[in-house]
Amino acid sequence: MEEYPKPEVFIDEAMALVNEASKKGLLLRVMGGMAIYMHSQEYETLWRNLARLGTKVFTDIDFVAYGKQRNQLYEFVQSRGYKTDPRFLYQFGKSRHIFFGGRVPMVEIFYDQLEMNHTVPYAGRLELDSPTTPVGELMCQKLQVVKINEKDIKDLIVLVRAHEIGNDDKEKINLHVLDSVGMFNDWGWYYTATMNLNKVKKFANEYPQLSQDDRMIVGQRVDKLLAYIEQKPKSFKWKMRAKVGTKTMWYNPVEDW
Repeated sequence: MEEYPKPEVFIDEAMALVNEASKKGLLLRVMGGMAIYMHSQEYETLWRNLARLGTKVFTDIDFVAYGKQRNQLYEFVQSRGYKTDPRFLYQFGKSRHIFFGGRVPMVEIFYDQLEMNHTVPYAGRLELDSPTTPVGELMCQKLQVVKINEKDIKDLIVLVRAHEIGNDDKEKINLHVLDSVGMFNDWGWYYTATMNLNKVKKFANEYPQLSQDDRMIVGQRVDKLLAYIEQKPKSFKWKMRAKVGTKTMWYNPVEDW
């Protein structure tokens, strides 16, 4: 496929897959930058101002699902016109499926957790929001990226601007998700997340596309997240690893796929 479909085609296909899967009793949730856009559409103007809605916005659709439905979802997505590469099936079949050649160039389903530079688990969480994962997990999906790029930072700015910080999942960034991802037992997770939150605050203050209110609200919410992270008790393992710092690798290296 030489030209990528328009953003609305990706979103329409994501919604269709979630809804059709649900009719078959299969739970599928959108994650990543597309999910942040879908969950923050009242801030579409900010997305456009940050040049996140250009001609090539999305290149694939990322989903997460429960591993117990892996086989059914594999058959379901193929029934929608997508194919798999046997090499990827052999390499990643247990943790994720990668599909090609349907209405959009690529569809990827992660099972039970996102395991990249750091791990974001989803046990008991996917039922709490639709068509995306809960907002807290959307944030953590981006915060776990060690070599975060400007696109990811812009996604986080929009997400934080669009959602209050709280203690539940009702259109909020749930602080308790920071506990569930293991940030207070894993110094590396903590280090990457706090590094990226500080980048979000820095870039938000520098982008001229943000209003003064935008900067203030993003800054206040990032500060609230950082304050929560810092004041939480840390495990003995965390404290011992903190003494080593970045002298040794603190994250999982990620393969191209």
